[in-house]
Amino acid sequence: MPSTVRIEITPGAITEILKSPEVQADLRARAERIAAAAGDSEDYEVDSRVGATRARASVRTASYAAMKDEAKNRTLTRALDAGR
Repeated sequence: MPSTVRIEITPGAITEILKSPEVQADLRARAERIAAAAGDSEDYEVDSRVGATRARASVRTASYAAMKDEAKNRTLTRALDAGR
């Protein structure tokens, strides 16, 4: 039988992982895919930043037409699966 493996994670290690460049790149790529699935690149903005505890990425409407389309058809909401 294999021996038991014990993993010890320090509190700072989790925060370090959640802020790492690899996680930032992955989140940015997911947001870019969501924006591309939603429509024209000038209609949606992708933003990524590092907060106090983790990296974040977001996609938001950048034009009135995109805002109107989201309100009526939920185009951006429906594009969320592209980020998986």
